[in-house]
Amino acid sequence: MIVDSVDVLALARDAAAVGADMLASARPATVRLKGDRDYVTDLDLEIERTVREYLAAATPDFSFLGEESAGHDVGGEYRWVLDPIDGTSNFVHGIPLCAVSLALLRGDTTVVAAIVAPFLGQAFHASRGGGSYANDEQIFASGVRQISSAMVSIGDYAVGPDAPGKNVERLKVTAALAGQAERVRMLGAASLDLAWLAQGRTDGCVILANKPWDTAAGVLLAREAGAVINDALGDPHSLSAATTVGSASIELAQSMVDLLIASWT
Repeated sequence: MIVDSVDVLALARDAAAVGADMLASARPATVRLKGDRDYVTDLDLEIERTVREYLAAATPDFSFLGEESAGHDVGGEYRWVLDPIDGTSNFVHGIPLCAVSLALLRGDTTVVAAIVAPFLGQAFHASRGGGSYANDEQIFASGVRQISSAMVSIGDYAVGPDAPGKNVERLKVTAALAGQAERVRMLGAASLDLAWLAQGRTDGCVILANKPWDTAAGVLLAREAGAVINDALGDPHSLSAATTVGSASIELAQSMVDLLIASWT
C-alpha cells in the first residue's frame, strides 16, 4: 500500500521486525509496576522509542500512539499505533507468547498491520483489501461454525482499579465458554489471540477490553483472513468498542454473542 510515495506496508513490516529483533536479543534489565500487577520494562520503552524514530524518519507527517508514550500523540489523518511488547508479563516470565504489534490507521480504520512474535518464529502482516499473511504465506480463518468444535481464547483477567468487579464478569464468561466450547485457552497477548484466529489455530477469541495498541493490528489481520470481529453485543467492532470478540464464521459469531449475553444475564 502506497501512501504519499511511501510503501507503508513494507515500512510497517520492517519497523515491527526492528522491534522484534530487539525483543529477541535482550532480557529486561529493569521491571517496574505501572499499576496493579501491570508491568513495564526498560525494553518496552526502548523498543517504542526506536520504532517511533524509525517510522518518523519515513513518515514525519504521521502521528503516533504508543502504549508506553507519555502524552500520547494522537490526531491527524494517519496514525501509527504500537504495542512494543504485547504480553509483557509473558516476556518477563520467559513465556514465548509475546509480540510487537504495529498498525497504521487512517482516521479510525486500520489500513496496515504487522505483528511479529520472534520467539515463535512468526511474522504476520495484512493490508486493507490485501489479505492476511504469516511468514509470507496467505492465511485464512478456520471457518468453524459450531461452538462445540471451537478452540476459543480469552483475554487476560482484569488488574488495577475495579479488578474484582470486572473479573466477576470475566469468570462468568470463562465458565460459559468452558461449558460449550471444545477448549478454552488464555494466551496473554491480544495480538496473538487475533493472529491465531486469522491463522486458523484458534476459532474464536473473547477480549473484554479494546485498547487500540492491543487490537488495531490484530483486528485487520483477522478480518482480512475471513474472521468476523464484533463487540460483545454483536455490533461490528470499532476502535470505540468496549470489547473485542472474534469468530471464524458468521454462525459462530452469533453463538458467541448469545453465549456472552446469556452469561451476563
